[in-house]
Amino acid sequence: MTSDTSTAGILRRPYLLATVGACALVFLSAFESLAVTTIMPLVSRDLDGASLYALAFAGPLATGVMGMVAAGNWSDRRGPAAPLYTSVALFVAGLLIAGMAGTMEMLVLGRLVQGLGGGAMTVALYVLVARVYPPVLHPKIFAAFAASWVVPSLIGPFAAGVVAQLSSWHWVFLGVVGLVVPALLMVVPAVRGMDTRPPEEPVPWAFGRMGWAALAAAAVLGLNLSAEVPGVGGAIAVVALVLALVAVRPLVPRGTLTARRGLPSVILVRGLASAAFFGAEVYLPYLLTERYAFTPTFAGLTLTGAALVWAGASAIQGRLGARLADALAAKIGALLVLIAIISTLVTAAFALPAAVAIAGWILAGGGMGLMYPRLSVMTLALSTEENQGFNSAAMSISDSLGGALSLAATGLVFAALTASPFAAVFALTAVIAVVGVVIAPRVAARSAAPVPRDAEPELTRHS
Repeated sequence: MTSDTSTAGILRRPYLLATVGACALVFLSAFESLAVTTIMPLVSRDLDGASLYALAFAGPLATGVMGMVAAGNWSDRRGPAAPLYTSVALFVAGLLIAGMAGTMEMLVLGRLVQGLGGGAMTVALYVLVARVYPPVLHPKIFAAFAASWVVPSLIGPFAAGVVAQLSSWHWVFLGVVGLVVPALLMVVPAVRGMDTRPPEEPVPWAFGRMGWAALAAAAVLGLNLSAEVPGVGGAIAVVALVLALVAVRPLVPRGTLTARRGLPSVILVRGLASAAFFGAEVYLPYLLTERYAFTPTFAGLTLTGAALVWAGASAIQGRLGARLADALAAKIGALLVLIAIISTLVTAAFALPAAVAIAGWILAGGGMGLMYPRLSVMTLALSTEENQGFNSAAMSISDSLGGALSLAATGLVFAALTASPFAAVFALTAVIAVVGVVIAPRVAARSAAPVPRDAEPELTRHS
């Protein structure tokens, strides 16, 4: 890449269309995430699906792991073009199934397909960034991805609530379908302009890793459904949790589960942040709807402030660049998420005014906005061209699997502790956030050199 293009901004040629299209895809994914979180209490009542409430969130995160592994391996072999196109098709199919669902089971099925496509799309976009943009622009494009949550944050929860109340929650899913294809078309020129020559030593198909991903997804689904099995549900939950941890080990860099310094801890902190934040966020509108009589529209607005601050903090860290150390951003972000979850915990436990939890959740958005882009930057900085797909997939897998396991666990806790279920859920996520604060300082690598291939699980061992 020439010096002219390497110094061009992400909204200048040759990056303009790629930036707009990629951000549009992130925008639509963000809109759907915020919208579904807003309307799910209403959907659950409409379809009599309280027992599947947590699965409707954890399920797509679990199947997303399968999509991430497949897309990462596929991208390392042939580039991100085909994985991106396929992932968008699956995402649309899932929206259609969920939008036309007449039962909670059918809605969950649509969410599973949507998660499979969404997970693959995330990895494909990360590899696209690595192949199209120079490293100097990576903080800005990841900040732009975070900023793509701004408009969904402003209109997503409120619009979803209004649509669900005035028309039908079905249109919250179906209305997104027609916007996905134009977003994808804007990315096509950048995809066509990439160097598509296969590597000198092609990465083999990692069928073993795909099998481990499927096992991890099945374990998460089993953990969610264990409460439905009388007598042995507790044993099933323990076995499912162990299987999930065993299955994820080949899918992430070696040393991730033991918090080895550098890239492994970057991946682990990403998962812990996801587990703490999303495990709590899903139940915040539920708390406001059930305990404080908020309408779906205004319960959804609770998420708006946090998402706006997330985008704002992400933009600030992008402007600060090297003046804010990556490790410091991770430490500050993890601490802010912990403080926010504690605010929701004390609100639920002591029946404090709803404003306490709502105001506290603003801090969570700021913490995630500082932390997430820097963890993405560190992942690419510690990667080589041949393992960009693997490491990008590992980061996304940790993100999704952390959230999925947290949601499965909080679902079990919520169902089991009928006396104070919301406080129990927030207490569990607070414990996860504490672990994140402890591990965050270890993201600082001893060396800035990219992680060599033998520092990650061998791609051929599980093939």
